[in-house]
Amino acid sequence: MDKLEMQSKDLVGVNIENIAKLFPNVITESKNEEGILEKKIDFDLLKQELSDTIVEGNKERYSLTWPGKKEAILAANMPINKTLRPVKKDSEDWDTTENMYIEGDNLEVLKILQESYLNKIKCIYIDPPYNTGKDFVYRDNFTGDKDEYLEESGQVDEEGNRLFQNNESNGRFHSDWLTMMYSRLKVARNLLKDDGIIFISIDENEVENLKKICNGILGENNFISQLVWNLKTGTQAGYFTRSHEYVLVYSKNKSVVTYFKDRSGGVIQHGALKKISKVNPASEVHFTAGSIEFEGEDAIFQGELGGSEKQFIKSDCMEFKNGLLKNDVVIEAGWAMKNQLLSWLRGEETFDSKGQRVLRFYFNSKGILFYEKERGTVHPKTVLDNVGNTKNGSDELKSLFGLKYFDFPKPTELLKYLIEIVTEKEDIILDFFSGSATTAQSVMQINADDGGNRKFIMVQLPEETNEKTDAYKAGYKNICEIGKERIRRAAKKIKEETNADIDYGFRVYKVDSTNMKDTFYSVNEIKQDFLTELESNIKDDRTSEDLLAQVMLDLGIELSLPIQSEKIEGKEVFYVADNALVACFDEDINEEVAKKIAERGPLKVVFRDRSFSNDSDKENIKEVFKKHSPDTDIKVL
Repeated sequence: MDKLEMQSKDLVGVNIENIAKLFPNVITESKNEEGILEKKIDFDLLKQELSDTIVEGNKERYSLTWPGKKEAILAANMPINKTLRPVKKDSEDWDTTENMYIEGDNLEVLKILQESYLNKIKCIYIDPPYNTGKDFVYRDNFTGDKDEYLEESGQVDEEGNRLFQNNESNGRFHSDWLTMMYSRLKVARNLLKDDGIIFISIDENEVENLKKICNGILGENNFISQLVWNLKTGTQAGYFTRSHEYVLVYSKNKSVVTYFKDRSGGVIQHGALKKISKVNPASEVHFTAGSIEFEGEDAIFQGELGGSEKQFIKSDCMEFKNGLLKNDVVIEAGWAMKNQLLSWLRGEETFDSKGQRVLRFYFNSKGILFYEKERGTVHPKTVLDNVGNTKNGSDELKSLFGLKYFDFPKPTELLKYLIEIVTEKEDIILDFFSGSATTAQSVMQINADDGGNRKFIMVQLPEETNEKTDAYKAGYKNICEIGKERIRRAAKKIKEETNADIDYGFRVYKVDSTNMKDTFYSVNEIKQDFLTELESNIKDDRTSEDLLAQVMLDLGIELSLPIQSEKIEGKEVFYVADNALVACFDEDINEEVAKKIAERGPLKVVFRDRSFSNDSDKENIKEVFKKHSPDTDIKVL
């Protein structure tokens, strides 16, 4: 039975393996601090492999760099021994919901989600700190777990806080913000689907720098647009009144991104002719009697029709009777959609170049050919008008809570607009700077409008509220408490207003240290006085549900999947997505329990080492699975 690793993916190791597949000659070995050989990259050789000229040394090149960029790359790649622990008491509809609210440092959360949500997120929206000199940014360090080191290196303050106010007087004002954003965007990119889209709200303080680091991480060729959000009103800022913000739009792979969907419905009607030219020469098309509709009274046409976009009737005449073409006719013209016209005339299902379905071709009352197609795509303007402003966002919160708890929350109108144009009904939306959870409310409202089943994942650091604020006085000690309560109240409001049958719940998880004792990861450091600690490799305060969550993450299984539990011979057995995963962490698992599990034919089964009294019992249970479910993958903690 294979052992689960129970830690986040080692992205450095993965990158080295990928490079090794392409350029095996650049792989070398060196000893680490423990004297163990590890694969390393000979970067001089790699540079040469990627150049068609002799590489003789460092050369100037176009790039954005800053003090801390290497640390940001290291922070993004460094694995962590942390997990997500379920918090059922804060959750809503735990057994049935597919939404998630995660409390913790968003970089840690993004790392933890790497296996389960790799290439699965269709839309990411974030509203990060704008680096105005008055907001807060994160400190990150994953090179060690010692509190003393973190404090001495300035990674946390005396109270252990991960945030600090980045004042303009700070010598690393831009650098600290860039370091924070770079590592998070680098990891978040992995979660996006190939056609996934990320929206990032920002203002003029860092928009240029943000665009440069996005170009570096996502690729300049994957830049889609820089939207201007018209706030209508604003504050005087220098010589002008600042009445706008920006939304940067990037894709993971622009080449597979289709045009944005138009959810308004309806049809497009347009003339099927173009002006005849060298680029669009005239050609003949044959129409058979009864093949096409006419929108006018009975009529006969001959010769040349139309203005600058002409069509020529090459037959004796073109006659219409009772709303249909009566005779066969040949028409010469410069066609706007000739391939689609020919396809439609053959009776085939026809789509235009943007994927919009062609409903019909027809002649209008003047005998000119037109087409009608579904309104399936939209080309949004780069100026976002009439999608709310921050005052609307504040009013929405006030209508739910009775008081204003956030200064500049984004309105649901903005988020609904952005999410609607890029997502389908089953997509996952991630917001890892979730703040007041506007994104969660927006997703529920969209689902209520169109009957969708979009899922949200909200991530927020439980940043403490100021004791002087209304939020603190109302009992909300941190931002997460406000966010979760906002989702509950918004869900109740949407349900009362629409009576829509959608997912109003959410599962709450919190970032915590791994469920495994340190000896699980550092066997080579075990000493004699550790033996008393080895009776169990699981921390004493961890539950079976804690273990299940970490196992799902380690195996790359989505935490939103349905989970059921039942008792078999007195043992608690968990079923994830029916038979995708079965887990039992109780002790003294006998052959009868194993048989009943195996008879379900699960894809994967996980036990604890302590589930078996001895090696003989473990071998017997392996034989049970060989007999009743030979394809089941069995693993142990």
